[in-house]
Amino acid sequence: MYPYFRLLRVLSRARLGRRLDFDSVSTLTFRAWPGDIDVFPEMNNGRQLTVMDLGRFDLGVRTGLMSLAHRRKWGFAVAGASVRYRKRIHLFKRFTLQSRLLGHDGRWFYFLQEYRCRSTLCSSALIRAGVTSKKGLVPTVEVLQAMGSEDWNPLLPDWVKAWIEADEMRPE
Repeated sequence: MYPYFRLLRVLSRARLGRRLDFDSVSTLTFRAWPGDIDVFPEMNNGRQLTVMDLGRFDLGVRTGLMSLAHRRKWGFAVAGASVRYRKRIHLFKRFTLQSRLLGHDGRWFYFLQEYRCRSTLCSSALIRAGVTSKKGLVPTVEVLQAMGSEDWNPLLPDWVKAWIEADEMRPE
């Protein structure tokens, strides 16, 4: 089941939180509850991806992207992910989720999201996501212009570029 109560909490706190720019990091704190764990008892890998949605929502609200998307009737879609699981997040363990936007390639936005228990990296994901409209994918340049941030164009790290290239070689 989707974590709707967590989503409501994240969205309400994001609206009250300080405004973030595209280079900022969103940090959320959670606890691994029984509905998050699998039979081992640790946080399920699928649940980790689902909770990462909440980090992107927080970032979207606090940068103003969510309100712009609402006004323009845009949506969001994840188009790819590369995840590394390093350490288990056990039942009732507190953890933080840090989300940041790394950049874009004209078509997609790329996010880095990391789970940490204290200072220990538990897992991380590179997420490729886009803004959608009834006409299809909205070019990132158009999104950035609408946000008044058309000059925001950081260089993507080499490891992200390599992932993009490798992903393009995958068979359909």
